[in-house]
Amino acid sequence: MSNVSIFAGCVLIWGTTWLAITYQLGSVAPEVSVSHRFLFAALIVAAWCKWRGLSLLFTRSEHAALALMGVAMYGLSYVFVYHAEQHVASGLVAIGYSASPLLSTLGTRLFFKQPVTARMALGSLFGIAGIALVYWPEFARLARSHSVALGAAFTLLAVLISTAGGLLAQRNHQRKLHGWPTMAWSMGYGGVASLTVALALGRPYTVEPSASYLLSLLYLSLLGSVIAFAGWLTLVGRIGVARASYVGVMAPVVALLVSTLLEGFIWHPLTAAGVTVSLVGNVLVLGRRNT
Repeated sequence: MSNVSIFAGCVLIWGTTWLAITYQLGSVAPEVSVSHRFLFAALIVAAWCKWRGLSLLFTRSEHAALALMGVAMYGLSYVFVYHAEQHVASGLVAIGYSASPLLSTLGTRLFFKQPVTARMALGSLFGIAGIALVYWPEFARLARSHSVALGAAFTLLAVLISTAGGLLAQRNHQRKLHGWPTMAWSMGYGGVASLTVALALGRPYTVEPSASYLLSLLYLSLLGSVIAFAGWLTLVGRIGVARASYVGVMAPVVALLVSTLLEGFIWHPLTAAGVTVSLVGNVLVLGRRNT
């Protein structure tokens, strides 16, 4: 598949997971829901590897690398995302994730000595500005709420940890640690990390037997985790984590469309302006050579 096709698939899937996550919030603790999601996803990927005859064996040092990546990318970052959505609207959490390309660009420059072009930096800033414009009316409305500060803090932690996970994924790819077997283990480590946090905090390990919870869990595990992350990690290997992270800018645009159709979101003039600015940033960051 082309980079554009994979990119579009990731955007469409992750753009709908923001809404799906809201069905996971309620009687089940966020840490437990995250562990359900990624342990189930890990089992799916492991079964796929076995069916295709792919080896799941790695050395101790390779397991350590996969564990670091999994805890960051699939564990702690999502625990904070789920907590954030308990305090603020999912759109505000999406705003935080729109900073991923800029942070990833800075990270690749700092840790991998990769040059940052003016085009990439400008495109990242356009993306962040666009999503901020899209959700500015909602942000202004919620700014008076006492829970916003806590939600913003959780979002910031989620974005920082997720960015670290992306940088670790790029390092692992350079070490030839990529593909389905690495996903199985890293997702498993992320799920175990989330479960460990849940047990340490005394959270009850439960499953809500409602159709909305179980169906959203299936969607988040299969499409939102297995399929989308497989595509995104492929992009990391092909175009680098900085450009691949721009999925985090475009997915909130899809989330906005979903909210319009299913939650009655009313478009503001800033909404259209923000979507346009984000699309311009998308063109700048990806560039012709990545298609």
